[in-house]
Amino acid sequence: MTKKKGGLSTDPYKGVRDFYPEDMYTERYLFDTMKDVVEHFGYEEYSASVLEPSELYESKTSEEIVNEQTYSFTDRGGRRVTLRPEMTPTVARLVAARKRELSFPLRWFSIPNVYRYEKPQRGRLREHYQLNCDIFGVSSVEADIEIIFLAYELMRAFGATDNDFEIRLNHRGVIPETLSLLASKNNLSFPVEKQGDLLRLMDRKEKMDTKKYGSAVRELLGDELAQIVLDNYNPKNVRKLIAETESGKTFLDILEKLEKRGIRNIVHDPHLVRGFDYYTGTIFEVFDTSKENNRSLFGGGRYDNLQDLFGGDPVPTVGFGMGDVTLKDFLETHNLIPEYISTTDLYIAPMSPSYFDFAATLAQKLRRHDLTIAVDYSGKKISDQVKTANKRHVPFVLVVGEEEQKTGMYKLKQLSTKQETIVTEGQVADVVFQALD
Repeated sequence: MTKKKGGLSTDPYKGVRDFYPEDMYTERYLFDTMKDVVEHFGYEEYSASVLEPSELYESKTSEEIVNEQTYSFTDRGGRRVTLRPEMTPTVARLVAARKRELSFPLRWFSIPNVYRYEKPQRGRLREHYQLNCDIFGVSSVEADIEIIFLAYELMRAFGATDNDFEIRLNHRGVIPETLSLLASKNNLSFPVEKQGDLLRLMDRKEKMDTKKYGSAVRELLGDELAQIVLDNYNPKNVRKLIAETESGKTFLDILEKLEKRGIRNIVHDPHLVRGFDYYTGTIFEVFDTSKENNRSLFGGGRYDNLQDLFGGDPVPTVGFGMGDVTLKDFLETHNLIPEYISTTDLYIAPMSPSYFDFAATLAQKLRRHDLTIAVDYSGKKISDQVKTANKRHVPFVLVVGEEEQKTGMYKLKQLSTKQETIVTEGQVADVVFQALD
């Protein structure tokens, strides 16, 4: 902790971030790219408060998140309030509030800040920003396909190739139907009351070694049924089994159509569950294939019953959430973070304070040509002002003093090349924009 004697710490709260200008440049790049892609798919932006009633999360969000990871408190009016840990229940609430007024299908997106109390580590902080995209009102597989295709196009827009990531796919309905089919083929029945526990166990499978996972399945299902599940419910055998189930036929149709539309890096992961209890159909996760960052980046799926929380008819919905922390880790791993570029085009350096008024007037005239301009009012030496401009990555410097004020001619210096050009006021913008184009 950075703490001066007798003063407060300068460190942020554990697990959250400060964004200096260079950090905001990267963050803005992430948000701008996200918005550009999703708006080209016809999605419209919405927003909502970071505070929600705690009961919004208690019936459909996973128990682990509700009980262990939410920032919840009682406000001064005695109401139980939670800082949102995810956006899906909030957008479901928004749709339910105006369901009769809205024209379906809806394509909505937002980039909210979300909060979870978990151990800070690579890829996981206690707050992050997350792009949320959802389609409301389409029950056909075309919505599932579009949302997965949108996730794919986002990765491509950030410069990723098909070899850099894979999209792991499964279906919430396929898992219990396939398990029941497996049991019946061996003259057994799968206990419905244990399906939820097995799903939660599958969700933790990648974090467990094979022996520990096998022991946990045996403890849950008993030796005979567990052995059947362990021997047959795997990528090698499950593809044949799912073709015999209703959900499986839907799922295979989605896989086939995604391939027809040009997505080749799809992988069927039969153990993919995703921790949220509200998923009802297709689920997917985007994984980084790099050995240095081999992990899930983001994911989503279909949740057709979340509107039940608010009464009325269900609205078929499919969507995903893409977090900025894991995305940034991915871009850094694959050297895809763009180099910082200053948002300021030109730095005006007055020779002395007596030229501040002239510099300010000149800056205002040039800003009308759409230039972004900072004037140095520090009174420092010109060499120090130029160093400041360089440190801040401003591409051009223009010095003003007695000669410039008299003649209206200026020496415009490009710092990267050290090239100087004598220009009039009317020529400044053209020279700058031509160099930056």
